[in-house]
Amino acid sequence: MPEQDQLAQLDKMRRVATGLLVAMAIVFVCARLFQPTYSFLSYVAAFSEAAMVGALADWFAVTALFRRPLGLPIPHTAIIPANKDRIGGSVAHFLEHNFMTHAVLSEELDQVDFAGGAADWLSQPENSRVVALQLVGIIPTMLRVVEDDDVKRFMHRAVAGAMRDTRFSPILANVLSVLVAGKHHQALFDEVIKIAVKALETNKPYIRQKVHEHSPAWMPKMLDEKFFERLIDGVESILDEMQCDGSEWRARFYIATEDFIEKLHTTTEYEEQIGKIVALGLGHPVLLDYIDGVWLDIKERLLADITSNDSQVLAKLDGAIRIFGSVLVEDSAVRNKLNRWIREFAVETITARREFIAGLVKRVIQKWDAETVSRKFELHVGKDLQYIRINGTLVGGLVGLILHMINLALF
Repeated sequence: MPEQDQLAQLDKMRRVATGLLVAMAIVFVCARLFQPTYSFLSYVAAFSEAAMVGALADWFAVTALFRRPLGLPIPHTAIIPANKDRIGGSVAHFLEHNFMTHAVLSEELDQVDFAGGAADWLSQPENSRVVALQLVGIIPTMLRVVEDDDVKRFMHRAVAGAMRDTRFSPILANVLSVLVAGKHHQALFDEVIKIAVKALETNKPYIRQKVHEHSPAWMPKMLDEKFFERLIDGVESILDEMQCDGSEWRARFYIATEDFIEKLHTTTEYEEQIGKIVALGLGHPVLLDYIDGVWLDIKERLLADITSNDSQVLAKLDGAIRIFGSVLVEDSAVRNKLNRWIREFAVETITARREFIAGLVKRVIQKWDAETVSRKFELHVGKDLQYIRINGTLVGGLVGLILHMINLALF
């Protein structure tokens, strides 16, 4: 409750209690004035007189808790301001040992269905939409806070770190093993032969020229041409033989591939070479520019989407939250596990830090000045204490009336 409301209620009850005291004083004066004429007013006078005594005594007692009555330096008054440090320590000790215990917290939290309440709330479209809007609304702020250069450096380090800690030889060996098992290496062999055949056909004029250039000057051109033709025929024959299924060349290629796979698994020679190639590639400006472009593209697309009226990010997030809530409502087993985890986490966290929490309460109260402590306590309990004044007025009056009646009966 706001302090203004508490103060208003306290002032109201003060006026009632004080008004009752004033009323008893008026009744007492009137009863005494008219008592010689009307003897029965002695009962009224006795009641009002005792009521005033009770009211004043309780007023003094209540006031002495928070301040010195009438400002007089009466001993054992202004109890709360004078003992605020001790009160702070007592309150902190009471909280620590009576509220923040494992048994108390476990018993109280065991009655709370955290997951069920959250699930019911999130399963409502209007609520899931609100949560999604709040989450999406954070994204532009986060993107503005994060510097592009920082993100780029982070991505560079992340990629480099991931590649640096990766052993490429086993990966390459496993890939080649899969290709060999599926006989895809034969397709690779055929493709290499096709490339060689095409290269030979394309470069025949160049080969003829080189043969003529490296032949002795005295050798007839006709012999050079014959040598060239035999060379080309021999190479073409070998390439044709390579293309045949079951050729010795294919068997040798298979053996070489298996041997290469084995070396990738067992030696560090290729690992070092591949690592150098990867490191060189990671530092290449083209790759770095590509990584930078990826971040800028993600950022632009994300900002464009979340600021549009039909944001896909918002829609998918809204749907995911609502589905999560609906599924959680129906799945009691998951809810129970979540509740158990939340309760255990809350209990362990609070009990583990109860000394700190109690110490915080103690330090805060001790930092308050005496007037602040007195005012806060009075705002919280002062209203109820005014009932003590009212009850004291009425009970005092009844006691006075009874004593007056006993006095008349005996004397």
